[in-house]
Amino acid sequence: MTDATKPTSERPFLDRYFGLTENGTNVRTEFIAGITTFLTMVYIVFVNPAILSATGMDKGAVFTATCIAAAVSTLVMALYANYPIALAPGMGLNAFFAFTVVLGAYKFTWQQALAAVFCSGVIFFLISIFNIREYIINSIPKNLKFAISAGVGLFLGIIALENAKIVVAHKETLVTLGDLKLWPAILCLFGFIVIVALNYRKVIGGTLIGILLVSVIGLPLGLAKFTGIVDVPPSLAPTLFQLDFSRVTELTFLIVVFSFLLVDLFDNAGTLIGVTQRAGFLDKEGKLPRMKQALVADSFAAMFGSLIGTSTTTSYIESAAGVSAGGRTGLTAVFVAIFFLLALFFSPLADMIPAYASAAALLFVACVMTRGLAEMDWDDITEYAPAVVCAISMPLTYSIATGIGLGFITYALAKIIAGKFTEAKPAVVILAIVFAIRFALPE
Repeated sequence: MTDATKPTSERPFLDRYFGLTENGTNVRTEFIAGITTFLTMVYIVFVNPAILSATGMDKGAVFTATCIAAAVSTLVMALYANYPIALAPGMGLNAFFAFTVVLGAYKFTWQQALAAVFCSGVIFFLISIFNIREYIINSIPKNLKFAISAGVGLFLGIIALENAKIVVAHKETLVTLGDLKLWPAILCLFGFIVIVALNYRKVIGGTLIGILLVSVIGLPLGLAKFTGIVDVPPSLAPTLFQLDFSRVTELTFLIVVFSFLLVDLFDNAGTLIGVTQRAGFLDKEGKLPRMKQALVADSFAAMFGSLIGTSTTTSYIESAAGVSAGGRTGLTAVFVAIFFLLALFFSPLADMIPAYASAAALLFVACVMTRGLAEMDWDDITEYAPAVVCAISMPLTYSIATGIGLGFITYALAKIIAGKFTEAKPAVVILAIVFAIRFALPE
């Protein structure tokens, strides 16, 4: 008698808990899917510490926080929502945390930035519990949603090019081409090409392979330093529970919280729909069963990650790789969580990764995110013009929040002045006013 014909009570525990038989899968398939997902997203344990350490955060502690946040959050998604979706600190959100909130115009300390991440997670949790999320997402114009994603991609792109010294500052033109004869620039571009080619060929872990390859090449050139492979995980103490809520009453704090929330909200929605659609989970009406559980898991991730010392933790689109490998239940995510815990012991490798190597991965992620521009409506200028302003403002002002703000303001004004009053929804107008007040206030 096969598991499919056995009474539910006689099936193995994992089969009963995750519904393996009902979903047409088994432990072996879920294990392979878990490995696949992990290898496609494990680059974050190398890239995230490199980005957040620029704020003054302890790099070792951020490495440990990244692994633990990914493991625990993914496990919650697995056990509570039963989806093959993995979570980790989000790309773009970590750059916003470091280069806009802390090092940019807002001048937060990293402790204050962690407090903003925590608050955004709390709000995400509340709007998920009370079903407000659908209203917010439906109120935001589709073009602005795509523009936010694309703008974050462009923002990551300029950060990557700057870190590799491919783009440098210029007093007259603001930016200009760096010296492409220098090894960091050469190896960054080479690593980027390798990552693109391997991902095109659907090589599992292609991004990780590219990062490690150019890091190893840098060893004899003195650009990277090998300190080992396996070691005891670095202490979490330097970042654990270091949140600072001293700026919570400022409008700037609200803007930062809202920016974290908005990017996470759309990123999470896109990931959930994209991954679950590929897995065949959407019902006949296109709705996702257990949507609330998945959203609660994601909001928990943001709160938990901030408490232990990392930027917003969110669902990863790379989970689609595991789904393509046959993953259909939360057991896939359980295996991903286990692998992230094992990654804790490979901190020496994270220390070895030079800036140009992580820049190659950043540039690749930038290209993937910028695809949102192709999905915009280019027939109505009151739609695409504000979206373009939103997208290009992010890299040019070095601020995701500024780009979002300018996008909402120009969208609301364009619709009202053009006489398209019904398309300027109340939520958009309110947000535009909030951002306008923020820009009008002195720094």
